[in-house]
Amino acid sequence: MPSLQYISNYPQHIKDRALKLVEDNKLQKYLLNKYPTIHEYVNDKSLRDFTLSIKNRHIKKSAPLSLVSYDPKIHVINNALGMHSYVSRVQGNKLKSKNEIRISEVFRKSPEPFLSMIVVHELAHLKEKEHSKAFYNLCRHMLSNYHQLELDMRLYLTELELNGEIY
Repeated sequence: MPSLQYISNYPQHIKDRALKLVEDNKLQKYLLNKYPTIHEYVNDKSLRDFTLSIKNRHIKKSAPLSLVSYDPKIHVINNALGMHSYVSRVQGNKLKSKNEIRISEVFRKSPEPFLSMIVVHELAHLKEKEHSKAFYNLCRHMLSNYHQLELDMRLYLTELELNGEIY
């Protein structure tokens, strides 16, 4: 029986449907039908521009970002899909703070909706630090189908783990 670790916290009926797709070898077809192409944000500069466009559209008054990049060190199982870090440092008599967003290298070649979902998730941490109801409401405000994209992205990770690259 294949591992469904990426969707292990979902309700049983969703896990059953995902398992059926995997067992029938139809998960890749499902994903390619729904998400036929990958995004064009392949370097850190284009990722930053993409992230800032979402930030400026939805949470313009939030803290500035000092870094947005792909990070090959982020392992999607052990760490996360992306990471938001907030660093405060004292420089002289000033307190400097930096907000950084790092996205797993896995998403350099993924459909744009998956990248959008991860960026929205990390941007929401600028306003809401914890994964609370307010946090997920903010995610849905920025991306109305956030929860469906999260599930599909987890199915994408399952397919990558089982059969390798899709695109």
